[in-house]
Amino acid sequence: MSFLLLSFLLSIMITSVELREKYQKFFESKGHKRLASASLIPENDSTVLFTTAGMHPLVPYLLGETHPEGKRLVNCQKCIRTGDIDEVGDKWHLSFFEMMGHWSLGDYFKKEAIEMSFEFLTKELELEKERISVTVFEGDEDAPKDEEAAAYWEAVGIPKNRIHFLNKKENWWGPAGETGPCGPDTEMFYRVVGEEEKSAEDFTTRDQDFPELGNDVLMQYTKTKNGTYEESKQKNIDNGDGLERFLSVLNGYENTFEIDTLKPIYDKVKTLSNVGFNIEDNVKSARIVTDHLRAATMILGDDKAITPSNVDQGYILRRFIRRAIRHARLLGIEGMFCKSVSEVVVNVMGKVYGEVETNKDFIFSEMKKEEEKFSIALENGTKKLEKTLGFLASADKKELSAKGAFDLYQSNGFPIEMTIEMCSEKGFSVDEKGFEDLLKGHQELSRKGAEQKFKGGLADNKEETTKLHTAAHLTIAAMKEIINSDTEQKGANINAERLRFDFNSDERLTDEQLRAIEAWVNEAIASKAIVSMEVLSLADAKKSGAHGVFDSKYGDNVKVYTITGSNGKVYSKEICGGPHVETLAGMGTYKIIKQEAVAAGIKRIKAVLE
Repeated sequence: MSFLLLSFLLSIMITSVELREKYQKFFESKGHKRLASASLIPENDSTVLFTTAGMHPLVPYLLGETHPEGKRLVNCQKCIRTGDIDEVGDKWHLSFFEMMGHWSLGDYFKKEAIEMSFEFLTKELELEKERISVTVFEGDEDAPKDEEAAAYWEAVGIPKNRIHFLNKKENWWGPAGETGPCGPDTEMFYRVVGEEEKSAEDFTTRDQDFPELGNDVLMQYTKTKNGTYEESKQKNIDNGDGLERFLSVLNGYENTFEIDTLKPIYDKVKTLSNVGFNIEDNVKSARIVTDHLRAATMILGDDKAITPSNVDQGYILRRFIRRAIRHARLLGIEGMFCKSVSEVVVNVMGKVYGEVETNKDFIFSEMKKEEEKFSIALENGTKKLEKTLGFLASADKKELSAKGAFDLYQSNGFPIEMTIEMCSEKGFSVDEKGFEDLLKGHQELSRKGAEQKFKGGLADNKEETTKLHTAAHLTIAAMKEIINSDTEQKGANINAERLRFDFNSDERLTDEQLRAIEAWVNEAIASKAIVSMEVLSLADAKKSGAHGVFDSKYGDNVKVYTITGSNGKVYSKEICGGPHVETLAGMGTYKIIKQEAVAAGIKRIKAVLE
């Protein structure tokens, strides 16, 4: 009997709305407090461009800060991952996804985490335990084999032949940078087709018949600056369960594009196309268009107002849109089509994440601009290619060099597939191997640059980043007093070297305004102001005059940080998770080093402490 038929007979059908609620209610029954999804742009972790997991907004608490809602937390977090972008188009991989997660901040550890995960899978969701396989860390010179986790899995009913020990690449998390919390993880897989059991030798995490449903990261260690791994004082559990994969398995689908948050988008793409879908390449292209435009819409719909560009998050956003357009052309979709697909995404996802509905005009406007830019790039690239082929023909040559193809790719955003196709139509070949070598070299340089940019770890530069985080509070307070009381923070990225701060403004700040902001912040620092913290209910925090930006992200209880000068002046009172310095004494001199436009109505400054 096929898994699809079995699931139908068992009548296991569940919607995304039902699953989100079922998951969070289950863990609430285990003492966890529910949190709202945070932004896709991390606030407390400069090691990544996007929120790739539910743990990123919790970085300060994983490092020891106390969370106002306690030591057990649960939520459903919107995430972006680009590491598997080349895998998108298969049955399971997605760039944007929703991660259901729960955490223990120094409370329970391996035994309870494994027992809860197993109970949720087999009792709450009624998945067959005979189809579950798990992986655990096999051990290496840094940390021993995780026999403890394996024993707990065996105790709940997973037999030894379905407990697979894998290496650090597969079953280890972190640290995010060079140092900080890290540890083994244990991952859960579910056999969706076939009756046979995979042996330890045959089992692979890449097996399409065994999608990974989720994992428990067992933050047992801290990597130090000298490269050793020490037992952590605070041992954390970071669980992540993929909403989309759970929905696919529960509803008997053999790929994730059939679930209710993806099928309407996928169907729209198929409707726009004019090719058959009995060809695997067409199915893959339709999935890529679906995935990438959903990811792009969710990034554009975030309150942090990211726009397409050639750097950082904007570069990834641009890549999503342009790659979607390229694959749309392979499906025979011509003209301006991105908005029509994005409208479906807003209709589906806006019901869950209200900011997507609120920001839909911004989404459609930016999507249109980028589509127009890429159309021009394609037109210019086509003219350039035709000119080059003309020169080759006159020289009696029949192959476009690797450099020629790479220049088109790098300068005009011209996809290699289109270059090959156009050359083939005119009787030319392309040095594809040489192109791949040039591309790999370019990607390696970009990777090294990114590693250097985000060098360090979550714990490496705690003192410096804490000072700059506190400076961000002073920055918005100064802007409210000097520029406009309606000025709001639209995003921030902090590392050990600088503060990047986005805010709403239609006009560039004048030099006088920038110097006034500097003077205001430096006055607060000179006053040797004290930073105090109290935990209040959200309602009481508002009554006290505390400032907060996105109310939807807060729980029932919040931390309120107040910065009070020795002169009695309250410089800042803001709802925040931290971390902050205890006193401004010794912070240094605040200086704004750059101002730039980010998007319509959004400006950015970069500031340092000298």
